Amino acid sequence: MKHIKSLSTVLIVLAFNTFHAQVAIGKDIIEGKNTILDFNNSPENTKGLILPATKGLPAGNTANGTFIFDTSDDKVKVYENNSWKALSDTGNSTTIKANDSNENGAGVIIGEKEGSADGVLVLESPDKAMILPKISSPHLSVKDPYPGMICYDTASKTFAVFDGTVWNFWK
Repeated sequence: MKHIKSLSTVLIVLAFNTFHAQVAIGKDIIEGKNTILDFNNSPENTKGLILPATKGLPAGNTANGTFIFDTSDDKVKVYENNSWKALSDTGNSTTIKANDSNENGAGVIIGEKEGSADGVLVLESPDKAMILPKISSPHLSVKDPYPGMICYDTASKTFAVFDGTVWNFWK
């Protein structure tokens, strides 16, 4: 049943992407014409975006703006200007559940027919951006955050990442 739900979700996203190239998750209306992916931003929202948990840094051609949760040192990282930068202190990855699926597809691309990066979800657009899930005070309102969770904190107006131990905030 889980595979049917996942397949259905991917097919819906792909069908929507083919016709409109903008996707809203958990809401009906996308904020602005320059948005490629938008999430539920109601005041009650406590669900963020979970980054992929990798054991070490991804091999191969990495695109600037790639985000991961690196379980080898328990840090949230971003690839920027051809190097990896830590966005968190050392956290804790013990609660991460291993993905035992045999999925090895190329992933989903939103915004273009083909992607220039290798990833599970690739957002490709020369003029559209992703709006992160918006959560007010995630360190207080998210009761059981998962390592690698990211969101925009509407209370402090910062980018927030959870490293498995604490929330880290970036202006």
